[in-house]
Amino acid sequence: MLVGSVQPNETTVPLLPCVAPEETLAFWRALGFTVAYEQTKPYLYLAFQWSGFDLHYGRAASGVDPSQENTGGCLVMVDAVAPYHAAFTEAMRRAYGKVLAKGLPRITRFRPGASRFTIMDPSGNSIIFIQRDEPTELEYGGSKKLQGLARVLDNARILREFKHDDQAAFRALNSGLRRHGDGALAVEQAVALAVLIELSTALEEPERVPEWGARLRQLVLTMDERSQVESAVADPRLLEHWMPATP
Repeated sequence: MLVGSVQPNETTVPLLPCVAPEETLAFWRALGFTVAYEQTKPYLYLAFQWSGFDLHYGRAASGVDPSQENTGGCLVMVDAVAPYHAAFTEAMRRAYGKVLAKGLPRITRFRPGASRFTIMDPSGNSIIFIQRDEPTELEYGGSKKLQGLARVLDNARILREFKHDDQAAFRALNSGLRRHGDGALAVEQAVALAVLIELSTALEEPERVPEWGARLRQLVLTMDERSQVESAVADPRLLEHWMPATP
């Protein structure tokens, strides 16, 4: 119960560990953030502002290894995540000539209709943008309401978008397609193959792409089903060479 003099109008500002102050300053500036405070001596303190939220940094404890990507993090709750991802990827293209998708810093892929994405900063912190109406429960292994390949696809979606575990998603889809592919709907097979193409590319195993692509090209899909397949991946351009001909 709130004390009478306490008003529910608090603001929480994340204070993240920083092991790379110069890289941190350069990165957030490149994304369009304003540096509200900058001090490196006698102690480290950095403060950034963008839109309606703030990020603050202090010196990390000794022994922190950014490459482990478990330094710290925060959640940014928003009404719709797609505009944020678009703004940050466009800023990256302007500043770096490309979207930073590997290593540190980077931004995770964003599939149309997804409810979250993550920015990894130079110190290995996770800044996770989450849509407020995102479902609160996840069924690892796939929704129990689904069967066969549909359930495998749901599990792979969770592994990709919530755990950022491309390798686990790849294994689940590769195995699930072998077990359930023959009895699945054409559009389910196509979505699985499209995601495997994306994951093979992300995992730098491009030699697998022609195998998945050749199978995708043999399927017969309606226009609506083609749209479903394209929306299953973050970059539909990966599928241009492999999509079946329009019936």
